[in-house]
Amino acid sequence: MDAYTAVLLYAGWMLVLTLAYAFPRIPLALTGQKSIDSWERGKESPDPAIQQRMKAAHMNCVENFPVFAAVVVAAGLMNELAAIGGLAAWVFYARLGQSLVHISGTSFVQIMLRATFFVAQVFIILYMIYLLAF
Repeated sequence: MDAYTAVLLYAGWMLVLTLAYAFPRIPLALTGQKSIDSWERGKESPDPAIQQRMKAAHMNCVENFPVFAAVVVAAGLMNELAAIGGLAAWVFYARLGQSLVHISGTSFVQIMLRATFFVAQVFIILYMIYLLAF
């Protein structure tokens, strides 16, 4: 997988997560079973726990996507995509792992595994920056 593909898959994964938690709300709102503002911030969520975790997994994706995408774009502009291509794929795989663990539950082990996937992403992105800058 090249770096651009990793960015595209990461973006696609964020959209899948968005649809997973937001799409089930549409029929509820359209049929009047829930008011359209039932999901506003500051209110307790009426969604099932798994749907809440899907939303949280999506928000976690948002936290480092801009940095990841910026590094890949910079590599492309520097004609150095080959230097980071394989690493970019591992950023995506680690994000996918983090999301799937997040969706699966909130036990101590799951939280520690999620954190491990997150730290892996951060260090891989830092290493990509190092390779490009030095």
